[in-house]
Amino acid sequence: MSVGQAHRAAWQGFWEGAPGEAGGVFWDAEPATTVEVHLTLFESHFVGGLPLVDVGCGNGTQTRYLAHRFPRVIGTDLAPAAIAHARRADPRSTVDFRTADMTDPVEIGRLHDELGDTHVYMRGVLHQCAPEDRQPLLDGIATLLGARGRGFLVELGEAAGSVLRGLAGSPAGPPAKLAPVLAHGIAPGEVSDESVPAYVRAAGLDILARGELPLATTEVTEDGPIVLPSRWMLVTARAR
Repeated sequence: MSVGQAHRAAWQGFWEGAPGEAGGVFWDAEPATTVEVHLTLFESHFVGGLPLVDVGCGNGTQTRYLAHRFPRVIGTDLAPAAIAHARRADPRSTVDFRTADMTDPVEIGRLHDELGDTHVYMRGVLHQCAPEDRQPLLDGIATLLGARGRGFLVELGEAAGSVLRGLAGSPAGPPAKLAPVLAHGIAPGEVSDESVPAYVRAAGLDILARGELPLATTEVTEDGPIVLPSRWMLVTARAR
């Protein structure tokens, strides 16, 4: 099983039209307000010298920051256009950027055969997946983690969905950076709070810690910057 063609085409189309400058995409916030905050929660758990895979890396803003903290970082995204953006943003980057479908068990198996157990960082990917792809995505992450890896997963809270729907339905239309997301048929914030840990456990993973954090975006309205509620989890393979 792998991601459907329509979903794949939606993401490819989005990234083909995305601006190249930093902060041009709705979720492309500065690392200081995103991954740097997350690092305080997971860095001490990502031990053993394992490679780190940034799942759904997009244009690589957070991935390049992680490369300054871990010896080997691989950024993966479903859309070749996203990986092209990531490589153009910093040709000197030490990150290994790759196109990969994290719902395809054959592809993920090959990646694990190559890298061995890895740590995983994933920010805001599950809630943008088609419903049928959500469990396969978590299953793929479990394959990457193997017995020794740890994963740090951040997803929009359920309440973020109503915020985004309100912005989308504004009489003036959606904000400029949210509009392209919606125009490509991508519906963020569609995962319930209860379903995320259920997907995690069904993948054979244990939750070591969890919490809530505000998630910064790059969009600013007349009321100020848009900040969305998010939930994070630190996960690992279930003890046998």
